[in-house]
Amino acid sequence: MTYGLRKLSLIKIGSGTPLIFIVGLLAFAVYNQLIELSKIINISDSTSIDQLFISSLPLINPKRLKNKEKLAFSIPSDLKDILVGLILGDLHGRYRYGNTRFVFKQGLKNKDYVYHLYELFSKFCPSAPKIKESLPDPRTGKIYNSVTFSTYTLPCFNELYNLFYLSGKKVIPNNIRELLTPRSLAYWIADDGSWNKVQKYVSLSTESFKLEEVELLIEVLNTKFNLRCYKCKSGTAYKIIIPSYSIEVLQTLLSPHMPLMMSHKIGL
Repeated sequence: MTYGLRKLSLIKIGSGTPLIFIVGLLAFAVYNQLIELSKIINISDSTSIDQLFISSLPLINPKRLKNKEKLAFSIPSDLKDILVGLILGDLHGRYRYGNTRFVFKQGLKNKDYVYHLYELFSKFCPSAPKIKESLPDPRTGKIYNSVTFSTYTLPCFNELYNLFYLSGKKVIPNNIRELLTPRSLAYWIADDGSWNKVQKYVSLSTESFKLEEVELLIEVLNTKFNLRCYKCKSGTAYKIIIPSYSIEVLQTLLSPHMPLMMSHKIGL
């Protein structure tokens, strides 16, 4: 048996040992136990092992928060930058009872990216990511499972919700120039961008925004970050193209901020 629960018991854990260290050791031991179990019951699919592992993760913050505890939360500037980029992408905000929570969701193939986001925002969350099984796609018949987690419903998120949502619909705020930073752009592309391997350009899925909003985003990207973006028709809407002749500038700008598992989205 590899490094599992039996060997974990040999580690001396004192009363002053941080909880997150203990939880990390437990999670590591559980994952190794699952690897050993998979050999016995002949589970060869790594996705199946990951599903077992995610479902076994302990709750880091299992309790309900009191109003006083909710008010104690604040968003560090780096995480605020990331949230701006994620809201431009797939992050979904929900406003309820005067406060806001954010829901993170990606396809199962991007599970490492979801784990990365959870690591960043874990203190704002009541539980670890979970695999959500979907119904078969009516067009293909395939099942596209996803990995998701959500934050607590907190007042510290209200500012961003009020900026980016109007009557429950996502919009682009007029002060997006001030909000969008290189870190924001990195996570926007990581969340909702795609890389064209043949023509070596990045496309951003902005089809849910109005034409004038797309044009505002392009103006900010070009003047603030020295890019040469343009819009491209996509059905009845528009997506943003960051062309090949801007990729070197983009890579230099974003390489310090881009999540490693998503660096391929800017051609790295």
